[in-house]
Amino acid sequence: MKYTSIFATASAAVLMSTAAFAGTLDDVKAKGFVQCGVTTGLAGFAAPNDKGQWEGFDVDFCRAMAAAIFGDPEKVKYTPTTAKERFTALQSGEIDVLARNTTWTLSRDVSLGFEFIGVNFYDGQGFMIRKAMGVKSAKELDGASVCIQTGTTTELNLADYFRSNNMKFTSVVFETSEQIRTAYEGNRCDVYTTDRSGLAAQRAVLANPDEHVVLPEVISKEPLGPLVRHGDNAWGDLARWTLNAMIVAEELGVTSANAAEMKSTSTNPEVRRLLGAEGDLGSQLNVSNDWAYNVVTMVGNYGEVFDRNIGPDTPLQLDRGINALWNKGGILYAPPMR
Repeated sequence: MKYTSIFATASAAVLMSTAAFAGTLDDVKAKGFVQCGVTTGLAGFAAPNDKGQWEGFDVDFCRAMAAAIFGDPEKVKYTPTTAKERFTALQSGEIDVLARNTTWTLSRDVSLGFEFIGVNFYDGQGFMIRKAMGVKSAKELDGASVCIQTGTTTELNLADYFRSNNMKFTSVVFETSEQIRTAYEGNRCDVYTTDRSGLAAQRAVLANPDEHVVLPEVISKEPLGPLVRHGDNAWGDLARWTLNAMIVAEELGVTSANAAEMKSTSTNPEVRRLLGAEGDLGSQLNVSNDWAYNVVTMVGNYGEVFDRNIGPDTPLQLDRGINALWNKGGILYAPPMR
């Protein structure tokens, strides 16, 4: 009886978990698109272009998810969210995945019931000021007024940094990055603080970018990445391995331009598994076996997405830095595709 009871309990748990796993992926397939949460507008990461089409580094992750599921990167609908709204939108099911720049923290991962599927951008908080202030270090900002976005880890980091350096500041709080940029440009505050990538994005669209400078201090760790709801492991797995596939593709030298040729000619087992020439990785994720091939050919590998949206030849002019691959001096790393 004891063994029967244990077996019955285990079987029930498996059935319950299988039902939970089926949720979002089946729903997305049924409705025919991914509902993706993005920021309200951050140049290079997620913003509508002059044709009203969303584009950017975070947007391309949404497109990669659609390519993996449907073989069509355009089967995405975008929900702009503020820092305060983003978590409610995910918890309520209004969106399927939150792709906007969000910092992975313990409380968000555990208490709020989310699952970060990986880091797609390693960042840190910084400070932007007008060059005319003549300030060379953040430690010279005692008494400054600081524009900041509410509902972010940025607020807590700012308070910690000024307190630890025995400095005072005045917060000027807004809900959206557009509001902060307008306020900063209108001289309503001395300093703009957020992740350094965000500062680069905002500086790029100021009227006179060369009149502003990002100070050298980095005051926090900001591992940014997409997140999904806890308890829906199949959906989380697909999101996680979509990101991993883009990273692994870059490491293996697979690009949107050569993926078709490599699929038919490569003798590298990992390349062949990645591109669906052999193995059953797709069926394990409940998608077609060419899911990663579609991601790379239709959206690009990680390096292509980075360079296209935020790299050195874009207005943001970001170099790879620690976001370079692990074998190129950075810390970007993905598990093997096997």
